Amino acid sequence: MGIAGATIVFVLGWWITFFAVLPIGVKGQWEDESTTPGTEEGAPKNPMLVKKVIWATIGAVVITAVAALVIPLLLAEPV
Repeated sequence: MGIAGATIVFVLGWWITFFAVLPIGVKGQWEDESTTPGTEEGAPKNPMLVKKVIWATIGAVVITAVAALVIPLLLAEPV
């Protein structure tokens, strides 16, 4: 897998992982009655986006590494 293929796999893996971890640990403002005036009650109180970006990056690295190992095996021609 070349650099272009690895970049594409990484970006796709990052977004898929990011959307997978996005709802984890989120509590709405309505759950603890601390709604900030002018915001939606269902808006997250603390979305923890930095932590989720880090987890998405770790997940994308793992996905890219697995793809880099598996793709050449699948494309190898039997002798």
